[in-house]
Amino acid sequence: MNVPRLTRRLALAAALCLPALAAAQAPTRVEVWKTPTCGCCEDWIQHMRDNGFAVTAHDVQDTGPIRRNAGMADYGSCHTAAVEGYAIEGHVPASDVRRLLLEKPDAAGLAAPGMPLGSPGMDGPEYGGRKTPHDVVLVDKRGGAQVFQSYR
Repeated sequence: MNVPRLTRRLALAAALCLPALAAAQAPTRVEVWKTPTCGCCEDWIQHMRDNGFAVTAHDVQDTGPIRRNAGMADYGSCHTAAVEGYAIEGHVPASDVRRLLLEKPDAAGLAAPGMPLGSPGMDGPEYGGRKTPHDVVLVDKRGGAQVFQSYR
């Protein structure tokens, strides 16, 4: 066995794989628009970071225009996010965002309308463990929606 030749081949294989491995491990970027004083939005941002997303937050006085531009006007919550071309409205769990990015449906994005208790960011000790049954909906590009994930 020619050890130097094998070593060179292994080094070449590793060099070819490293960029793909680094890209696969790079955190998915999320941009969030929220009002400056919203604590539950901060908690949702932390939930996303805890689940491996790289989050940039933008404080705005009114999230309405952003929500409307994202196609989420009928599914309002307290913050709107963007990730890989999709809108995320409200307290959508990171696991649902990951599923969305894996499945890549032709849609505007996901929404957890309102501010359901027990959802990420609405699950802190101040809520006393209360949970509101709710659905995360997949919003199509025409504004319609279907259940993406139910939480009961």
